Amino acid sequence: MNLESLNQMGEGNMLAFLDIKFTEVGNDYLVATMPVTAKVKQPMGLLHGGANVALAESLASCAAYCVAGKGSMVVGVEINANHLKAVRNGEVSAKATPVRLGSTLQVWQINITQGDQLVCSSRLTAMVKPIKA
Repeated sequence: MNLESLNQMGEGNMLAFLDIKFTEVGNDYLVATMPVTAKVKQPMGLLHGGANVALAESLASCAAYCVAGKGSMVVGVEINANHLKAVRNGEVSAKATPVRLGSTLQVWQINITQGDQLVCSSRLTAMVKPIKA
């Protein structure tokens, strides 16, 4: 998949609401960005941990879908996240890389950064199922 089709997949859902944009597709990774605006902050003015998780799951699920192909449905079945650094403004970037690419389960590592600082380290397990007719 290319960046244009990935970004079109995000129209009208959470990716669009959070302004998540895919910026780079590689042979074994996918990158997206998310601006740190009021809608992704918690009441203390920091990037909400749930927004980190939404970014991580969205990115890794789309990466898993790219690997699985159009005849498959991909759903996240487990995610964890370690929030390592507070972010108040700007933009964060996330990179998903595969840990394991099985035919029914995939595991992805997602690192969210701002500049050269690691903000959040997350891991997603995704289930891959064929789409039923």
